[in-house]
Amino acid sequence: MQPLTDLIMKKLTLLFLSLLFVISAHSQVISSDPALPLADEAVTVYFDATGTPLEGYSGILYSHTGLLKNGNSQWMNVIGDWGDNDVQPALTALGNDQYSLEITPSIRQFYNAIPTDDIESMAFVFRSADTYTQTIDLFIEVYEEGLQVAIGSPAQTPYFVDPGEQILVEADALGSDTITLYVDNVEVASTTESSISYTVTAGMQAETKSRIKVKAEAGAEEVYDSTYFYVRGETQVESLPMGVRDGINYIDENTVTLVLLAPYKNSVYVHGHFSHWEVGPEYKLKRTTESADDAWARYWVTINDLVPGVEYAFQYIIDEELYIADPYADKILDEANDPYISEPVYPGLIDYPSGKTHGIVSVLETGQEAYSWQHDDFSKPKITDLVIYEMLVRDFTEAHTYAAVADTLDYLKNLGVNVLELMPVNEFEGNSSWGYNPSFYFAPDKYYGPKDKLKLLIDECHARDIAVVLDIVLNHSYGQSPLVQMYFEGNRPSADNPWYNEEHNFANPDAHWGYDFDHSSQYTRNFIDSVNAYWMGEYHIDGYRFDFTKGFSNTYHGDDDPWGSNYDSGRIFNLKRMSNEIWDHNEDAIIIMEHLAENSEEKVLADFGILLWGNHNYNYSEASMGYHDGGKSDFSGMSYQARNWNDPKLVGYMESHDEERVMFKNITYGNSDTSGSYDVKLVGNALARVRLASAFFYTIPGPKMLWQFGELGYDYSIDFNGRLGEKPVRWDYFDDWRRNYTYKFISALTHLTTEHDVFETENFMLNVGGEMKSIRLDHDSMNVFIAGNFDVEEGGIEADFAHAGTWYEYFTGEEIEVADLNMVLNLSAGEYRLYTDVQLEVPDIGTLTDEYINIPKGSMKIFPNPVYTNATLLIHLEEITDLRIGVYNVLGVKVIDLGERSYPEGKQQLNIDMDALGSGLYFINISSDTMNDTIKVVKQ
Repeated sequence: MQPLTDLIMKKLTLLFLSLLFVISAHSQVISSDPALPLADEAVTVYFDATGTPLEGYSGILYSHTGLLKNGNSQWMNVIGDWGDNDVQPALTALGNDQYSLEITPSIRQFYNAIPTDDIESMAFVFRSADTYTQTIDLFIEVYEEGLQVAIGSPAQTPYFVDPGEQILVEADALGSDTITLYVDNVEVASTTESSISYTVTAGMQAETKSRIKVKAEAGAEEVYDSTYFYVRGETQVESLPMGVRDGINYIDENTVTLVLLAPYKNSVYVHGHFSHWEVGPEYKLKRTTESADDAWARYWVTINDLVPGVEYAFQYIIDEELYIADPYADKILDEANDPYISEPVYPGLIDYPSGKTHGIVSVLETGQEAYSWQHDDFSKPKITDLVIYEMLVRDFTEAHTYAAVADTLDYLKNLGVNVLELMPVNEFEGNSSWGYNPSFYFAPDKYYGPKDKLKLLIDECHARDIAVVLDIVLNHSYGQSPLVQMYFEGNRPSADNPWYNEEHNFANPDAHWGYDFDHSSQYTRNFIDSVNAYWMGEYHIDGYRFDFTKGFSNTYHGDDDPWGSNYDSGRIFNLKRMSNEIWDHNEDAIIIMEHLAENSEEKVLADFGILLWGNHNYNYSEASMGYHDGGKSDFSGMSYQARNWNDPKLVGYMESHDEERVMFKNITYGNSDTSGSYDVKLVGNALARVRLASAFFYTIPGPKMLWQFGELGYDYSIDFNGRLGEKPVRWDYFDDWRRNYTYKFISALTHLTTEHDVFETENFMLNVGGEMKSIRLDHDSMNVFIAGNFDVEEGGIEADFAHAGTWYEYFTGEEIEVADLNMVLNLSAGEYRLYTDVQLEVPDIGTLTDEYINIPKGSMKIFPNPVYTNATLLIHLEEITDLRIGVYNVLGVKVIDLGERSYPEGKQQLNIDMDALGSGLYFINISSDTMNDTIKVVKQ
C-alpha cells in the first residue's frame, strides 16, 4: 500500500474522478456572468463554498482548472500542476464564503486554446492552499455563437418542492428576439429581453411532477430548454418481500426488486433508463420501518416490465440531493473513465447516460445467460505446496484483459504455479491503477473486460489445477464508494456513517488510504461477509489475500506504533470472525493476510489456520547483490520454525508488488570482486544470482509467492514511470536465452519442491547468515543438502550431509561419493549445488552454453534485439584482443563510448547500458587491429 498522496500525484485523470465529498443538489455552487459564456469572450466565475468542505475556510483558495473540448471527456489545457500555488489561479474572496475568478481576456486565451478548438465546458476543482481540502469536479458550459437558451433556476432536475411552494424560474438566452416560458405546456410568461424570470406555484397533490419549458426564438429559428419539479410526499412503509437482500434482486426475466440499506435517510427515489431518467410515484422506494431514524431502515422498490437481456442504467436519489449507484451492483458506468475503455477490451459497453444525470450509475439486466462452469471438480493444492503468482492484470499483457491472461495460463502452469493471486479487480477509481483505491466491491473493473471473461479466466485456471485468490481491500474505500458518499460531512465520513470511521485510527499519515472501515460495526461485518461470500459463490474463487489487515480494528496507533504492529486482541477477534465466516462457505478456502505485525500476534493467526505474508525482499536482495555485513543477507526468517509457529503458514516472498525488484537491484547496485573480473551488475551474472537466490527460496518448507515476471529477471524499477505507473510488458524476455533458462530453472525448482515430501519436512536446518549458505532437509523419503556461494569471490563451504554414500547434484546429475559428511565444497562466486541422496531425473532445462556454442570464432551476437534497457553482446574471440566498442546513432554520432579494453581468447559477454538512449535505430561498432564489425540494434 501507498499513501493517498502517491495516488493523487500519479495522473490528473485519476485524481479528479473521485467524489471526495457530496454537494447539495439544490445549492448553486458554481455560476457565471454572463450566464451563457462564449469561448471568445471574458467571463466571471462565482463559487459559493456554502455546504462544501471549503465552507468557512479562511485561507486563499486556488483553482485547478482546464477545459473539456472537441468531444473529449478528459481535462485538457490544464493550467499548472496540482498544488502549484505559483501558477494555478487564486480566487478572490468576496465574503460570506463567496468567491470569484476572472477569466480574461477570453476563455480561449485564458486557457491557451487554439482557434479551431470546440470548447464545451470549463472544468474546476477549487482547493485549499495546502491541497488537503477540495471540491468535486465542477463545470460551466461554454456556448457557441447563435441562438441559445438555458434554464438557470431551478438548477437541479428534478427539483423537489413542497405542495404549494413557490418556485423561481430563471432562464437566459443568446441571440433571441423572444423568450417564452411554459409550465405543463401552458404559456405563463414571455419577454423580448435576453433573460426571463417568473415565479411558479407548485400544486397541492403530492408525488406529482410539472414540466417547465423555455423557448427562445429568432425569426423562424427556435431552441428549447426544459426541466421539471416534483412535489414531494410521505414515504410509504412496507416490509421487505420474502427472499430479497440488499442490492439488485432478480425476481424473474421482467422484474427486479431493488433494496438499499439507508438508515437515517428520509426518502429514496430511483431513476434510470426504465423511467426515462425521471422520478415518479412508482419509482419512490418504500421504507421497511416507521421511522427513518431506525438503525436498520431499508428502502425498496419493485420494477416491472423490463426487457430480458437489455441493460438498464440507474441511480438512487437519496434525500432529494445525493445521486449514487447501487453499492451491490456488479457493473457500473463512469462518464469520466469509460470513454478510455476500448471496444476490444470491453465489446459492446453501453454508453453513459450523458445529459440525463451525473456521477456513477449502476447497471442491471434481467434474463442474463449464466456462465457455464466447466471445471467445478478442481481440487486445491496443499497449503505446503502453494506456489503463488502475484499478478497485476494491467501490466501482465499489453491488452490488460482477463481474456489475455487466460491465454497465458500454460506459461504459468509450466512454471509450476498452482495459485494465481490477482491484485484487486473489483471496481476502483480511474482505469489505470494497482486497485487499492476500491469503490464498488461486487463489480469487476471494466478496464480488464467483461465479468464473464473473468469467470473464463478462473475456469481456465481450474482446468490447469491452478487456484485463484483475489487480493481484496477491506481496510478502506475511496470517495467514489456510495457507502462513503451516503454519510459524509465536510471532508470525512460523518459520525452517523454505519460503515466508516470519521478519522483514521493511525497517527502515521503514510498509513492513511481513503476512508477507514469501522471493523467494530455490525454493518461493516455484514458487508464484508457479503463481499467474501459473493466472490466465492458467483466467481468460484478459491480464497483471498486481504490487504493491510493491521487496520482491521479501531485500536488507535500513535507515534509509538506507526504501522500498528503491536499486539491487538480486538484485531485478532475481527480477523478470526471473518475467517470463520469464509470457511463456513468453503472449508478449503485459502486465506492470506498482509499483516506484517509482531510475531506474537502472527503466531496466533497462523495457528488459527490463516496464511500470512512474509516479506524477505531486503535480505534476499542483499544476498543476491553480494552484501553481507551485519547479517543483512540472513534470510533465516523465511522459516516458519524460526518464528516458533506450529505450522508452515508463512507465505514467503522475495518480491511483491510493493517491493523493489531483485534483478533491478542486482544490475544497479550489485557488488564486484576486487579485481573487477566478477561483477554482479552484468546481466548474465545478475540472472545467475537470481537463480542462486531461488535455489535457497523455493526449497525452504512452506508456501511461496513470486511477483510477475520475476522468473524472467524483470529489471525495471518499481519507481519506473512512478511507483504506481504502468510498467513495460516484456514478454520478449522469454526469447532471451539467459532469461528463458532462468524461467526453466525456477520451473524445475517449483516442480521439485511440490512433488517430493522432503520439502514439507519439519526436520530442516538453515545456515544462511554469511556469504556461504546452506540448507539441510531430512526426511524418510529423501535427504537434501543445498550449498551456495553468495560472495563475489570463490570460496569454500563446509558441507552437512546427512550420511555417507552416493549423492546426486539435481541440475547436472553429477554423482559424488561422500565419506566426510563435513567435506569442503569449493564454489565459484554465485555457484550453487543441490544434492539429493535419491537419484532424480535431471531436469530438461538445457544449459547456458547453448548460445555460446552457436557463435563461431570471430563473430558476435546481440541479445535482446530490440532492446529496452540493457543489451548483451556475445563475442567469440580467436585470440587476446584489444577491443574498441562504441554505439552510434543513425547520423553517425557516437552516443556511447565503452573505450578500449583487452579481452582474453574465447567467448565473452559484454553488457551495454542503453537505457538513457531514445527510441530508434543504433549501430554497435566493435573494432580492433584485426577486426571491424557493426551490428544494428533497435532501441524501444
